[in-house]
Amino acid sequence: QVKLVESGGGTVHPGGSLRLSCDASGFTLDYYAMGWFRQAPGKGREVIGYIVKNGGRVYSAASMKGRATISRDSTNTVYLQMNNLEPEDTAVYYCAATNTATINADDYHYWGQGTQVTVSS
Repeated sequence: QVKLVESGGGTVHPGGSLRLSCDASGFTLDYYAMGWFRQAPGKGREVIGYIVKNGGRVYSAASMKGRATISRDSTNTVYLQMNNLEPEDTAVYYCAATNTATINADDYHYWGQGTQVTVSS
């Protein structure tokens, strides 16, 4: 069974950092491009960025203003490191897998259940 599970969310103060993980089971992440998205209450799903299959190229959207880094390792896990978090970053964060890297959420085949990130003083 194909499954993606995000973890690492929580509540942090403004200026804090979080590292989200996306663990895959039932398939090998190496064969997929992986994207990170977020959805704030009352808003649409927004791309944060993606990493291509071999990890050689990473795209980061302007939404995080250079404060997010996507990486992957050999343990079938993809990461989203977020620094200097702001209250506007409060959202549910999702990882997703696709055959060809894209910023379009509709083109992703597999999705995790999401992990909540809350930035509050």
